Amino acid sequence: MIFERILAVMRRLNTGIALAVGVLLTLTVAFIIVDITMRQVSRSLGGSDEVSGYVMAIVASWGLSYALLELAHVRIDLLRMRLQSSGRFLLDVLSMFSVAAIACVVAFYAWPVLAKSIQQGSRANTPLETPLWIPQVLWFSGWVWFALTATVMLICAIGMLAQRQTAQFEKSFGVVADQAAEPAE
Repeated sequence: MIFERILAVMRRLNTGIALAVGVLLTLTVAFIIVDITMRQVSRSLGGSDEVSGYVMAIVASWGLSYALLELAHVRIDLLRMRLQSSGRFLLDVLSMFSVAAIACVVAFYAWPVLAKSIQQGSRANTPLETPLWIPQVLWFSGWVWFALTATVMLICAIGMLAQRQTAQFEKSFGVVADQAAEPAE
């Protein structure tokens, strides 16, 4: 029961984050459209290519957690489909462990990039001369959030299996296709 509540809280938080990221992406698209339109009359806001690159990195790092909770990450289930439930559970936990481990490693190695930019006062080699720590702190924090989300999910997955909550485990960590095949309750 506790693991279901934890995952529900994580889902609500990540849904809010996904909405905020969506708004940021929409504003970026509007900025690009305005910039392109202004170029037709020999004017430009400038920097839309630079800003859009930063936004894409930020959107990607923050969006990973939402995708993970919604089971939207790509999974190759050829072997999983052929296994009994205990084998599927093992593969699901292994996949959660792999995602959590990789997210933690990326977050760990992203920190020195940000720290070096802060220490050296690095700026983009563009007309905007953006202080690089600004987009990097948003990018880095997205990776840290993804690592935290994946680790919490891994703990919940192991906890559900330890408490023999297999139906809830399957719903939270299985494959979306498995859930679609289940009859409605």
